[in-house]
Amino acid sequence: MTSDSALTTPARTDSGPGDAGFDETGFDEAVLAVEDLTVDFPTPDGVVQAVRGVSYRLRSGEVLGIVGESGSGKSVTSLAVMGLLPRTARVSGSVRFRGRELIGLSDNQMNAVRGKKIAMIFQDPMTSLNPVYKIGYQLAEAVLAHNDVSREAARKRAVELLELVGIPFPEKRIDQYPHEFSGGMRQRVVIAIAMANDPDVIIADEPTTALDVTVQAQVLEALRAAQLETHAAMVLITHDLGVVAGQADRVLVMYAGKPVEIGPVDSIYYGPQMPYTLGLLGSLPRLDVRSQERLTPIQGAPPSLLNLPPGCPFTPRCPLARPICQTVEPELLQVAPEHRAACHFSAELRGHPDPAELFATTTADTQLPAEFGAAASTDAVPGPGEVHTVGGAIDTGEEELP
Repeated sequence: MTSDSALTTPARTDSGPGDAGFDETGFDEAVLAVEDLTVDFPTPDGVVQAVRGVSYRLRSGEVLGIVGESGSGKSVTSLAVMGLLPRTARVSGSVRFRGRELIGLSDNQMNAVRGKKIAMIFQDPMTSLNPVYKIGYQLAEAVLAHNDVSREAARKRAVELLELVGIPFPEKRIDQYPHEFSGGMRQRVVIAIAMANDPDVIIADEPTTALDVTVQAQVLEALRAAQLETHAAMVLITHDLGVVAGQADRVLVMYAGKPVEIGPVDSIYYGPQMPYTLGLLGSLPRLDVRSQERLTPIQGAPPSLLNLPPGCPFTPRCPLARPICQTVEPELLQVAPEHRAACHFSAELRGHPDPAELFATTTADTQLPAEFGAAASTDAVPGPGEVHTVGGAIDTGEEELP
């Protein structure tokens, strides 16, 4: 990441630019500071604890990757930051943009922040664009919403944005409709809309979902161009650990609505200190290893977020589980410089154990305690922005259901 003294954009380093915001040092100078964010959804069957105490901070030019299984709370966390959750959601904690608290602001107040200061790239490019309006109109609309410029100037900016994200013949394509674009090109248009007003923070929610590998590379290149153009900090939400390795400075791993490990990319990938993180890495195909062995899966499923049982939620799937894990949920503690993990026995993972060897003790026949099993689907919560739960996971339309 190149530096710019006028914008104080930090240079990209191998070790990552700092901790995640769990201490006071440097918290105030962060562009975006999230602290102890909690999101609950009341349902007829109980309260769904979708997000449980997420904290992180972002500086200019920094990329934070958030990874985890579907239903772990990744998208709900970002929707809470943007103030886009339904009215039924109960949000607590703190979200500060350049020192200004965002939680509790009205929709009119948030409209001055959304798109202008914090932009979001939604997961599904096929539904993110309005099918009845031309691409140029939708791009110009994003510019006009926050700038007092003429429509001619907004159209000119729209052409520039399409060119920046790699759309060929932008002067012609600007007058076409979304159905005339492929999925990858639509995603690039959505990225162009996000960078239309030079935001300080870009939240990219699964930007490469349902795209083939070649198109994924093109979309990631467009994202990189968007960040260089806007000098923005970025939150990159994804299931793809390979994407995180190539894009992010730091990684936040979530499980059952809560951060379980966070640290610089190299520290997480080469020295994971939480069994769940090691399991995710073990299930990732590697091109540098020639082997006929099968990938190492994490047996079982995430717990229901309705009335979570005490203890560590990963206990039924964890090969290191002991009695204390069933009663005491571990705190997120420092295990290495700038690296925190939530595991009672993280010290046993030092030395980089083989995921296949560690998870060999966990078989598909493992019987999970009843209280950890997936809950039955609940009825829709009435009111705007309906919320459904399947297996305890929130279905917001932004993440795949497990």
